[in-house]
Amino acid sequence: MNIAFFLLPKKDVVYLPLQSTMRQALERMEYHKYSAIPLIDSLGRYAGTVTEGDLLWKLKATPGLTLEGTEKILLKDIPMRTQNTPIHIGAEMENLLTLAIDQNFVPVVDDDDRFIGIIRRKTIIEYCAKLLLENQKQCQEAI
Repeated sequence: MNIAFFLLPKKDVVYLPLQSTMRQALERMEYHKYSAIPLIDSLGRYAGTVTEGDLLWKLKATPGLTLEGTEKILLKDIPMRTQNTPIHIGAEMENLLTLAIDQNFVPVVDDDDRFIGIIRRKTIIEYCAKLLLENQKQCQEAI
């Protein structure tokens, strides 16, 4: 199956440029109720994922850091403890499933390694559940 079927396109994804501030990430996460947001470099390539945990570890490691102070810390300077591995749009479903086991979403890149969207683990699970139900129904009808 073509993984493009599951793609949430970039225009519908909440992401941030790598040059954004910690404060911008905090506000975006709070507003959208997300625990992680993909980051994009100046060329439009996927650059990583910043998580709530990354921001909390940075806060813990920076004594005296205030909310105002987070306006001066760039995301590119925050260590990211989790690496969401991107997948190429032409990849096989098996590769997508392998990544989705450990990632809430899988970033998708094109032939030029530019970020084109994400595939949510939830979408994959919903699709698999639908297939299971259809398979069960077919088995029951065959009996």
